[in-house]
Amino acid sequence: MLFQSTNPYNQQVIATYEADSPEAIEQKISVAAQTQQRWKTLSFAERGNLFKRLAAYLRENKDTLTALITAEMGKIIAESKAEIEKCAAQCEYYADHSERLLASDEIPTEAAESGVQYQPLGVVFAIMPWNFPFWQVFRYAVPALMAGNTTILKHAPNVFGCAKAIEKAFTDSGFESGVFQAVICDVTATEAILADDRIAMVTLTGSERAGASVAALAGKHVKKSVLELGGSDALIVLPDADLEQASTAAVTSRMMNAGQVCIAAKRFLVHEAIRDEFVSLLTEKIRQLSVGDPMDDQVKMGPLARLDLAENVEKQLEKSIQQGAKVIHRGRRNGCLLEPSLIEIEDIENVAFREETFGPLAVVKSFKTEDEAIQLANSSVYGLSAAVWTKNKEKARQLARQLEVGSVFVNTVVRSDSRLPIGGIKRSGYGRELSEIGIKEFCAAKTVYVA
Repeated sequence: MLFQSTNPYNQQVIATYEADSPEAIEQKISVAAQTQQRWKTLSFAERGNLFKRLAAYLRENKDTLTALITAEMGKIIAESKAEIEKCAAQCEYYADHSERLLASDEIPTEAAESGVQYQPLGVVFAIMPWNFPFWQVFRYAVPALMAGNTTILKHAPNVFGCAKAIEKAFTDSGFESGVFQAVICDVTATEAILADDRIAMVTLTGSERAGASVAALAGKHVKKSVLELGGSDALIVLPDADLEQASTAAVTSRMMNAGQVCIAAKRFLVHEAIRDEFVSLLTEKIRQLSVGDPMDDQVKMGPLARLDLAENVEKQLEKSIQQGAKVIHRGRRNGCLLEPSLIEIEDIENVAFREETFGPLAVVKSFKTEDEAIQLANSSVYGLSAAVWTKNKEKARQLARQLEVGSVFVNTVVRSDSRLPIGGIKRSGYGRELSEIGIKEFCAAKTVYVA
């Protein structure tokens, strides 16, 4: 089986990749399991030094790597550069802090000594998406490996070039080849890998459908899984909010990476008293977004990663309009290039409000009371994150406690941070990545009791 990597902007084929044979996959699993027995014995300092070398490698090769990201999935070059820098910072953070994060917990009991130790699970199988082809990998891989595991990556087929580049980055930085390996394979082979007894757990970032399938397989084989799935995040704007800042943040959050971000603000919930002003600001800022060649520094938004993705968002927009949505600003589509659109709805059953829209489509819904805003935000089947804009921080804290999501950001754009856990509830998945909580997801908690 052959897989093609295609530039979404010009539809030119970048490279062709042949699927790994069953024998090659078997060899990679075997090497990962054997290597893990040695890797886990290294000290945190030894593993950390390798990750600091990897951080340096990423920065030294930033231009090449960013060009690859942009070519394979279409994000503008500035966003690709920021992604590589974030990966380097992730390496440095866990190199410096993993030993502290995984220190044993002392728990007083009747025993002379008692507590919990955190030990690696073994080989971690990862199924990763295309929207952040480096960051999503480094987000899980750095803490998982610093904890003493090894990993096998199955990346999205349209970014297999990025998968190979990441694998090379690890080996060129001095890591033993079995610590991090990428496989080129289809869904059938993916299922076989997950079923292998040498695979200790699986982590997936992707769609709700993919997450449900992987969760079922992991359950069948009694393996731990961590899932970060879709989102339809609410951005709540109260009457006292700084509307200039809030509107800028709303557009940034929604339109970054051509709208292909799980934690993007997708539903703008705006108090009716400031609806007109806020929508006016949104419209002005959206119209200023230039769409085109992602390699052009002047362009603010590139193409969607694949033609089917652009077509699907366009269909969601058209269906929303058929269901009564008011068009405030409508963008045109040319191949994978999809200009941003802004619509307003009354009926919360509208498809743009109910479904995840993974592209540059934002929906506005006004509300009268804070209770109504919370009800609207929580009406989604997703529960990844949310943002609240108000000058009253105590009120923001109160609202945050009521929002059914994995994280709430006040007066800023929702984003991932190595120091803070990220993950969702409801159909947005389960488990956490990043921070102390995230690294412990890749560990077994062992109780030790000494009488």
